[in-house]
Amino acid sequence: MDGGRKMKTCLQYDQYQETGVREECGVFGIYDFDGNDVASSVYYGLCSLQHRGQESCGIVVSDTKGDRGNIAYHKDLGLVSEVFKPDTLSSLHGNLGIGHVRYSTTGGSTRENAQPLVLNYIKGTLALAHNGNLVNAASLKEELVYGGAIFHTTTDSEMIAYYIARERVHTRNVEEAVLHTARRIRGGYALVVMSPRKLIAVRDPFGLKPLCIGKRNNAYIVASESCALASVGAEFIRDIEPGEMVAITEKGITSNKELQQKERAHCIFEYIYFARLDSEMDGIKIYDARIRSGRALAKAWPVDADLVTGVPESGLTAAKGYAMEAGLPFEIAFYKNSYIGRTFIKPTQKERESSVKLKLNVLESVVKDKRIVLVDDSIVRGTTMANLIQMLKKAGAKEVHVRISAPPFLYPCYYGTDVPSNEQLIAADHTTEEIREIIGADSLGYMKIEDLQTMVGDLGICKACFDNHYPVPAESEKKGFTNEEN
Repeated sequence: MDGGRKMKTCLQYDQYQETGVREECGVFGIYDFDGNDVASSVYYGLCSLQHRGQESCGIVVSDTKGDRGNIAYHKDLGLVSEVFKPDTLSSLHGNLGIGHVRYSTTGGSTRENAQPLVLNYIKGTLALAHNGNLVNAASLKEELVYGGAIFHTTTDSEMIAYYIARERVHTRNVEEAVLHTARRIRGGYALVVMSPRKLIAVRDPFGLKPLCIGKRNNAYIVASESCALASVGAEFIRDIEPGEMVAITEKGITSNKELQQKERAHCIFEYIYFARLDSEMDGIKIYDARIRSGRALAKAWPVDADLVTGVPESGLTAAKGYAMEAGLPFEIAFYKNSYIGRTFIKPTQKERESSVKLKLNVLESVVKDKRIVLVDDSIVRGTTMANLIQMLKKAGAKEVHVRISAPPFLYPCYYGTDVPSNEQLIAADHTTEEIREIIGADSLGYMKIEDLQTMVGDLGICKACFDNHYPVPAESEKKGFTNEEN
């Protein structure tokens, strides 16, 4: 694929000048029928989903046997372990709870935008946690604003909560209100909705965003990834199907599939990067998918080399797959300092470069006088990769051949993945050969688009950020609106 094609952008991506592809959000919910407090379980579930968002987090709980409207919550900016201390958790009493970790794609990094959102309305109290992005948010929000709604956040999620509350006034129960709202919204979403007595989870009809369900003793749990179920000792039951709504009430668990459709478009970047290595999504083990991506890279871009290594942690599994297919040794060439923050949060180029060297150190005895295949999941700006190659060669590597387990980013994502603006994407303005020269690699090979399917078998996937084929057309393209997020 030619890396020199221009990326088509919308205002959303021109407004936020980041240096890396940012994670999505993570959602978690639990209903314990034995009446046990669940705040600590939500906490551990969110800790296991921390990779999906490090900006803010929150927990909402309710005692289903207590007075209606007795919802308690706490949320703030920061990591889960920073926001929730033992005394905070011990104050959150209830056997029903939901939680959220957030990384905004738009909407701003403010405490007001932290989730879950809690809404008091004529029928009581509603809490909502949302992973995704809607393509028709602008027109739906305009309808609410002209109807008198006042918004306190800049997220899609508040708009969804308002619609559910409005529908609830005219429906028999909250399940119907959620279902009616889901028929209106378009895009990628995984929603976890909590009333004082019920837990509801719904997934978009294309399956763009992941959502699964598990069970622990007499408690049901929903989560963005199966790793969150394991973290609280729950058994993975199944994925919530695209277009399915699951309702957990005092009567048990029910399923509604009225929103289902034949076409599926699971986000391929979950398998390339987002999901945790020990998760399973829609029947695909993430570890196995990344091994297959490395094997595909080795078949597409073989090279004479002495060893294969990966950029910690994102490139290690694909690197192992490459080594297996190529018949080369797989080695750890970098020591990672886990206590240094991510490079893209540094405000200046000089600080970013310094952070790379603080974060990773080359194991000279591994790379000296060796021809190396270096595998990672993406090249965004090119700054980090250029520094790594320079570090390897300074440590004595004879050659560094870079292999990327994703095609070049060329188009925006409208469903909740924060692909930066074209000014930040090296592939938007440079061919693959030009990028190779800029980063100083001896050769460079990207995953071929046609090879992405080998990662997930016959699973329907969305790869619009690589090929410009969107399963759900973006409203901003048609009407000039900008997307609001979560």
